[in-house]
Amino acid sequence: MQVHVCVNAASSSRTAAPRQFPPTAGHIVGQQQLASYLEKALDVGPRNVVLFLQDKMSIEDFTMYGGAFGNKQDSVFPNLEGALTSSSSPLVLPAVSWPASNAVIGQLQDQLETSPLYMDPETLSQLRLNASSPALLVFRLPYGIGADLMSAKEVLGGNDEVIGQVLSIMKTQAVPYTAIYTALRPSREAASLSMEAGLGGGRSLLQARGGYREREKERERQRKMMEKSKVYAPVEFKKDDSSCILLWARGLSVSILRNREWEEHDLTPSTFGDSASVKLHGSECDKTRARLVLNYEKVLGHNSFKVVFAMSQRYYKVSARRWFTLDAVELEYDGVKARFNGSRNIYAPAEYSYRCESVTNFRWPLLFPWSSKDPAIQWRVSFKDFQIQGFNVSGGDFSYASDCAGFFSPGIWMGLMTSLLMVLVLTYGLHMIMQLRTMDRFDDPKGPAISVPQTE
Repeated sequence: MQVHVCVNAASSSRTAAPRQFPPTAGHIVGQQQLASYLEKALDVGPRNVVLFLQDKMSIEDFTMYGGAFGNKQDSVFPNLEGALTSSSSPLVLPAVSWPASNAVIGQLQDQLETSPLYMDPETLSQLRLNASSPALLVFRLPYGIGADLMSAKEVLGGNDEVIGQVLSIMKTQAVPYTAIYTALRPSREAASLSMEAGLGGGRSLLQARGGYREREKERERQRKMMEKSKVYAPVEFKKDDSSCILLWARGLSVSILRNREWEEHDLTPSTFGDSASVKLHGSECDKTRARLVLNYEKVLGHNSFKVVFAMSQRYYKVSARRWFTLDAVELEYDGVKARFNGSRNIYAPAEYSYRCESVTNFRWPLLFPWSSKDPAIQWRVSFKDFQIQGFNVSGGDFSYASDCAGFFSPGIWMGLMTSLLMVLVLTYGLHMIMQLRTMDRFDDPKGPAISVPQTE
């Protein structure tokens, strides 16, 4: 399977660093080799790293939109070209494996020993960097979706303007930095490459077709594995033909209290899988708010039943990033609305998805009734292996998941308490041993017997 992603790196340091040479033509850089390139660059170069992380990218994007055929005036990458030209040690890796590009944030985080900060140009202008303190600044960039080449060109041009704006702000701070431009996945699929390769020659056409057949075999293998493990696709709400909200759960159920007994209804078969009948009308999303509405019929005696997930995102100055929260989970039935508040416990960075093993309102609750008089007090909701994302959805896949599991789980607490008890027992034993006193007189069998008076 062909998975080529391009990586561009440039340094603003005035100190001449040893130049790294790109691999030979046709070589695909793997994860270990990419880590070696980054390690050499950061060992001698600036420790402030600016990472431009695009959703998709391939070397063909630069060929099509970079003025590679002499028409430099039509290039959509003037700021990127300027940065590479002015850099003392530029490096271009035309082909990087998909797993390696996905792991670039983790590699940089390990080498810099700092957490990434997801930024935008407005936030960067308010940040003050220090050359002696490493920093990892991440800027997420979109990519055009669909077959409209003009839209892809405009998006890439807009991304180049963002790069130019960020680099201009970095110059004003007079702090040396290393800039990296890469993507999470390739933008050119094997099927489209096979058609273009036919214009170049028969050998490249056969290679592309071979890669396409391998990709089809891999898809078939993954499909069979999903069928065996009964893994189904998430609920996906689209706006303007682009993914907007994603929801997945292994179990989705609601219960109502009637005659002092709980009546449960499993919504999982109606929500996920081939037999899903849920409707999403009423759902909406924008940059700051998202609302996913699951519409059902005949649930626990109610002809019309809705489960609504209301989310919002905002910028927090303390963490210098945007966070999204699940503000409310609402149950609407026969004109009645039961509302659960989830903003206290269910939240994640705006670029991530949220995942939790169990989201309920009755056992280790993360959801709470909106008030003591709310109809939600007679309802129970239970989501197992719950995952949701309402913002920054790319390509119909969940982003990195922020898990609800805290650092001190019940198992960790049990281990800590057991260890503490053992330490206390050991301390008490050592204390008792230290209190032992030896006798000051001993009985000599060759001499007279020791006489111990009763008064002594």
